[in-house]
Amino acid sequence: MMMNSMTSEHTTAQADVASSCAQETSSGALQLDELVGSATNTALLPAPNKHAFDDLATGEQDPLMLGGHAFSSRFILGSGRYDLSLIEAAIENAGTQIITMALRRCRTAENNLLDYIPDGITLLPNTSGAHDAGEAVRIARLAREVCGTDFIKVEIEHESRYLLPDNAETIKATEILAAEGFVVMPYMLPDPLAATQLEDAGAACVMPLGSLIGSNKGLGARDLIEVIIDNASVPVIIDAGIGRPSQAAQAMEMGADAIMAYTAIASARNIPVMARAFKHAVQAGREAYLAGLGIVTHGHAVASSPTEESDYLGASSAS
Repeated sequence: MMMNSMTSEHTTAQADVASSCAQETSSGALQLDELVGSATNTALLPAPNKHAFDDLATGEQDPLMLGGHAFSSRFILGSGRYDLSLIEAAIENAGTQIITMALRRCRTAENNLLDYIPDGITLLPNTSGAHDAGEAVRIARLAREVCGTDFIKVEIEHESRYLLPDNAETIKATEILAAEGFVVMPYMLPDPLAATQLEDAGAACVMPLGSLIGSNKGLGARDLIEVIIDNASVPVIIDAGIGRPSQAAQAMEMGADAIMAYTAIASARNIPVMARAFKHAVQAGREAYLAGLGIVTHGHAVASSPTEESDYLGASSAS
């Protein structure tokens, strides 16, 4: 009895669809369109421009510029506590072209960190351990001699619990070092006013922390970082606190120019694989930003099956 009922219902449905398809309204539209609730005829839509974004530069055509130097990778890798035998694998899997290190890690003849860095990698010594501008400047000058590079990451922290950068001293050091020809990359608290002052002092970029260094908490200071990104005329590199590839992608999607990460990779069970995951996340976030993220709606849904020409995404831009 149940089988007969189901067969009867199926036959009735087929008859309804066949009847609807056979009848046309005065406008020529099939009644089936009304039955399913959406227009299926897209012939009247303007032809899309398939090559509208062919000139959108990505990858090597979209370099990160720092002090007149171009880098195709937007992922900067730290080297703090890696086992030296893993550094080369981490660098290769990260696809990075810049690696940062504390000066004290490359001063000894035995197990010198520099011996493990592949050729072609730009060294970014940092002034970790400096408590004021004077100490940072002295470390930077030593780093230039030891590492043979004009790149310097200015880090000035005068307390040991939170390791928060001192923006005022960082600005002083940046002004001195930029005048001496250094490519200064200052680590800073995400203060938009301080970011502007660092630019004025000659910084090649600004490097606001996402959250406390080593915390892996991600973009805790997102709102302030967005203000910095919106107003900066130099690259903005998110440094410290990025703990997952997804967080790196989010930072790039909001318009950051690069990501600096270390603890998230060094604390992973598989360091080379995590380095590779970050590389892909940074690339994906950058391309998403360049492509233009979709509109976020609040308080209502948007039908995925369009019923009007204006509902077709891209229809107005293609015409």
